[in-house]
Amino acid sequence: MDTKHDFTQGNILKKLVTFMVPVFGALILQAMYGAVDLMIVGWFGTTAGISAVSTGSNIVNLVVFTVTGLSMGITVLISRYIGEGKTERIGKVLGGVICFFLILSVVLTIVMIFAAPSLAVLMQAPEEAVELTTLYVRICGGGIIFVIAYNVISSIFRGLGNSKLPLIFVAIACVVNIVGDLLFVAVFHMNVAGAALATILAQAVSVVLSIVIIRKQGLPFPFKKEDIGFSPEVWKFLKLGLPIALQEMLTNMSFLVLCALINRLGLEASSGYGVAQKIVTFVMLVPSSLMQSMSSVVGQNVGAGKEKRAKAAMVSGMCVGAGVGILIAVFVFFCGDVLSLAFTKEAPVIARSWEYLKGFAPEAVLTSFLFSYIGYFNGHGMTLFVMAQGLAQTFLVRLPMSYIMSIQPDANLTSIGLAAPTATVFGIAICSTSFIIYQKKLKKRVIS
Repeated sequence: MDTKHDFTQGNILKKLVTFMVPVFGALILQAMYGAVDLMIVGWFGTTAGISAVSTGSNIVNLVVFTVTGLSMGITVLISRYIGEGKTERIGKVLGGVICFFLILSVVLTIVMIFAAPSLAVLMQAPEEAVELTTLYVRICGGGIIFVIAYNVISSIFRGLGNSKLPLIFVAIACVVNIVGDLLFVAVFHMNVAGAALATILAQAVSVVLSIVIIRKQGLPFPFKKEDIGFSPEVWKFLKLGLPIALQEMLTNMSFLVLCALINRLGLEASSGYGVAQKIVTFVMLVPSSLMQSMSSVVGQNVGAGKEKRAKAAMVSGMCVGAGVGILIAVFVFFCGDVLSLAFTKEAPVIARSWEYLKGFAPEAVLTSFLFSYIGYFNGHGMTLFVMAQGLAQTFLVRLPMSYIMSIQPDANLTSIGLAAPTATVFGIAICSTSFIIYQKKLKKRVIS
């Protein structure tokens, strides 16, 4: 294996940061999808269009993040096999992945197209935005196979320790999406439909070109046509990925509930929250890239039996993430209106967006600790625990607090936004306790 993709030796901080930078870059570009969609609709479309893209993207994200959770099982399994020196098994993993996700894509396409109207109503989309929300979900559902394919391909290469190719894939998609948004929304005035079409077209182009690049470069492990099919490897990556996927699904369902709660406060609140959510996506990039990178780095070291390096990676990630997170939190809290201005010129929408961001700002720091923990536990294959703590903070803290704040006579988005960092503090407490217990178990094993 190429030493630059080998995390079991060398300076752990340098290895982690070197791997993390392309992951961070890929996430920035991926975040540009939704941001550009909302930005172009905000400037060249309608206020109802902003609400529709916001509500519709929450529905689509439920699917996307669930698939991302499943594909995390692929990343962890491949990393583990590399650390154990069992690269001959990776071909069977890839073959099983192709079959499983192809079937899943067909099912999700049918569900999203036919259930879109009911989902828009269930989300309590403002009356002016119901039809537009339905249209957005249907178009994205029709091309969901390309969204899934991108996430699966990227997870495979992150498992191999290669974070640069996913960056190239998403860079291609981002450029196509920006051009498509400007063409369909700004020039042809297709509003929400144009934004959705641009997103799916971008993903399709990215997937096609990524396959071309892979065919030219070849794969760093043996893969034959006979490997394509359901094998025991499918269950192995599902066993790792299903708990993460379930957590992502239920967590994003909680965001759907939160979106519905805020939609009840009116069109301005709905649109303001939609703008804030796009900014939040960028705020969460450092913690998210930490988590994905940590899973790969820790996974290899666990496979190689190097627990001290795995722990050192986690601590390094926390330090890097917290340092950057403090700067981001301060900027978001004091300059949230400036950031919101990039998405819309409507003053009431900007005010509501900034209102939410003031409550959410501490999350930029806190999640760096939580997501480093999560990456560490994922790398150890402890995905059931990760799921449990994620659901605990979501359904015991964030949702109840959001609901209570939303039904107050003087309800405001700042108090609702505070529910996120409050829940994260609860999650950090759970993870810290579990980490201490796990370290004690490791010491007992060494002594015995």
